[in-house]
Amino acid sequence: MPFTSEHSLRCRKDFPALSRTPEGLHLAYLDGPAGSQVPQTVVDAFGDFYATCNVNTRGNFWPSQEVDRRLAAAREALAAFLGAESASCVSFGQNMTTLNYALSAAIGHTLNPGDEVLITQLDHEANRGPWLRLQELGMIVQEVRLLPSGVLDLADMAAKITARTKVFALGASSNVLGTANDIKLARRLTNEVGALLVIDAVHYAPHFSLDVKSLGMDFLLCSGYKFYGPHVGVLYSRPGALDRLPTERLSVQDPAAPYRIETGTLNHAAIDALRAAVEYLASWGRGANLRERLVDAMTGIAAYEHELAKFYHDSVREMRGVHVWGPDFSQRFRAPTVSITLDKASAAQAATALGKEGICVWDGDFYAARAVQVLGLSDRGGVLRTGVSMYNSREELQRLLTGIAKLV
Repeated sequence: MPFTSEHSLRCRKDFPALSRTPEGLHLAYLDGPAGSQVPQTVVDAFGDFYATCNVNTRGNFWPSQEVDRRLAAAREALAAFLGAESASCVSFGQNMTTLNYALSAAIGHTLNPGDEVLITQLDHEANRGPWLRLQELGMIVQEVRLLPSGVLDLADMAAKITARTKVFALGASSNVLGTANDIKLARRLTNEVGALLVIDAVHYAPHFSLDVKSLGMDFLLCSGYKFYGPHVGVLYSRPGALDRLPTERLSVQDPAAPYRIETGTLNHAAIDALRAAVEYLASWGRGANLRERLVDAMTGIAAYEHELAKFYHDSVREMRGVHVWGPDFSQRFRAPTVSITLDKASAAQAATALGKEGICVWDGDFYAARAVQVLGLSDRGGVLRTGVSMYNSREELQRLLTGIAKLV
């Protein structure tokens, strides 16, 4: 089902934060890459959980059994969102970074000194730091080069995936440049040498329909607060992949997937609210089941976001004194995230000036510090980043363009 500007205008009424006018400011939330706003259904899910079943799991009484039911429903919903084989492939955690540290530590225990792990210069530190730490155990960490155009050097990638490579940790999409990486190529190359493929989909999941089963990665991580939900980390594990890892867990923890990597008592209310976020996205699609509705909705929303971001990208690129970083929008798979630098103002100065006008955009490196460094932008304070979400409008982007024009 197409998602149009009329649908976007309708959906804005579902997000309570969008109607607030603090200090008289009409806020334009163009900061989705740092975290999206949430619909009322997500807010209501929190309240309902705490009012109904704020107890622990696996008890022999109704409120506890209700918690078990809701957690199971959340795993089913996320399995549909990811295109996973079953709910048993979905683990939850505090956030993506915490889960990735746990995953990398477990995988590290299966490696030997001299084994190689491949990361990229484009990735967020959450998909670099946990793997770089394995150097302390004697593993060798290689990097795929980032080109000035904002895309990875695919020849360099192919050359660095060898018989010594045991893990390739790759971001599906860049949170600073919007670049969408070739997961199918990465899967083919890693399959040829028997290496694990770990995908960071934090910036990809909010904008594109995922199909982990057909893509065939071993692990994928994402964060609920990027796709209209609360702060919950999500880990997909290919059937059997998690069961083979020596995860750090208490002796009383269920050793089976998906629980094998989950530690302590989870944030049950947030997980239930994440289910509500997935169901909200599905409400904008058509289909016979949740998966079909999600794919339909995400396809329509992605097209809407793409056209809106393309309008901003092409417009701001025409301004004198502005440099746009990253690939253009000629490719279909390009996240709706646009980063720029200005000749006459730093990113921080620009963000501050725009913030005073109620325009919410970010400045800095957004924890993609290596990419910003490689592009030679660290000393300039990084970039000014704009992200488009389902509730954003052309009018908001026009306000942003007007604000930037004042600065240049």
